[in-house]
Amino acid sequence: MNELLQIFLLSLVPTFEGRYAIVYGIGRGYPLWRTLLAASLGVLFLSFILPPLLPYIDRLMLWLEGTSLGKIARLYMTYIERVRRKTHPYVEKWGFWGLLIFVAVPLPGTGVWTGSLAAYVFGIEKKQAVPALILGGLLSMAITLGPALGLFG
Repeated sequence: MNELLQIFLLSLVPTFEGRYAIVYGIGRGYPLWRTLLAASLGVLFLSFILPPLLPYIDRLMLWLEGTSLGKIARLYMTYIERVRRKTHPYVEKWGFWGLLIFVAVPLPGTGVWTGSLAAYVFGIEKKQAVPALILGGLLSMAITLGPALGLFG
């Protein structure tokens, strides 16, 4: 598989996203600029596609609750509730900046996926959410890049 495509696809995986896709690319010896480009494209893609897609995912999960796939729907709803509890202090108090910081912190359970869900759950308008997701996702990659390159250790 093309290294650029590999990094891009990894950057779309929830909680892995661009920040860990660059670590993977660097670890595999891929060219730095290609790794950064592919991971950045993943962040941009998620930031633009998730906010308008989430209402449809919600409707699908509500529909699935009454089917044999109800367990998947319940897992999703549990995840939504966890996102609500985890992000509420950040988003409620600081809005755009809280969402940006939450997305930027390179820890499991943060990132563009969770930030998109938080923006959706708390009704942050797409025109505010998308820039916060993009900047937070790219900042998360920048924070992760230093240690990945061995600059701080």
